[in-house]
Amino acid sequence: MQQETRRVFLKQSMAFGALAGAAGPLGQALAGEAPDAAAGKMRLGFVTYLWGQDWDLPTLIANCEKTRILGLEPRVEHKHGLKLSMSADERKAVRKRFADSPVAFVGMGTNECYDSPDPARLAKSIETTKAWLQFSADCGGSGVKVKPNDFQKGVDHAKTIEQIGKSLNDLGKTAADLGQQLRLEVHGSCSELPTIKAIMDVAKHPSVGVCWNCNDEDLKGAGLDANFAMVKDRLGATVHVRELNIGKYPYQQLIGLLAKARYAGWVLLECRTKPADRVAAMIEQREVFEKMLAGV
Repeated sequence: MQQETRRVFLKQSMAFGALAGAAGPLGQALAGEAPDAAAGKMRLGFVTYLWGQDWDLPTLIANCEKTRILGLEPRVEHKHGLKLSMSADERKAVRKRFADSPVAFVGMGTNECYDSPDPARLAKSIETTKAWLQFSADCGGSGVKVKPNDFQKGVDHAKTIEQIGKSLNDLGKTAADLGQQLRLEVHGSCSELPTIKAIMDVAKHPSVGVCWNCNDEDLKGAGLDANFAMVKDRLGATVHVRELNIGKYPYQQLIGLLAKARYAGWVLLECRTKPADRVAAMIEQREVFEKMLAGV
């Protein structure tokens, strides 16, 4: 029992180190400074979309161990089977499975969003998010990913921004009570960085952070550097990237910006291609990431 408790403590320290190391005051408010945060060292993790969507949880953890990609954000409704209907004992078993491995449970990636003009639908999304935050806490995770998400036809943009921001503030209180972080993915028709900044100017709760998502919109206007600067002080403990060596997105530039900001969170692979050998492809992505990190 003492050995298991120590494993859980070390895993939680690693997860909360990412919170503390994210750029800006967000992590410090939740966890205090951690040794790896002081080093400003970001780490590579994995999102189950799309490469891991059909792997069960033991396979996901085993493949992360094989590839030395040691953070996992499972997306809802995939074969891993992590769901809100899990009993207390089942959640303890999930927590133990992660604690017995070198892989950190970064937290769930959900599709919950706060843009609906329907009060009942908005209230349901907020309550479901609170349930996911509890789930993450029960299973040893450090936070939950959500979406803004869209501007609605006939609704003033400023009203939608205000509604999303206020919803995030409400959820931030729950996250703080549970030792969790709410991570707003830069997603949907709200994904231009001036819009995300406007939302975060309303959502001032320190337990709410931005999950950078590597969209084409990041390059609009004055470009990547200027758009990154809008939210760098509100970055949460997760960043989503696609394949680092495919496409035109300036990943080396982004890694440089993250390093300059002393970002010590998770850079999570959210890959879109269909390689014949996904484990080999994961290893390749880790090697590309390590080269990029060495180049800053």
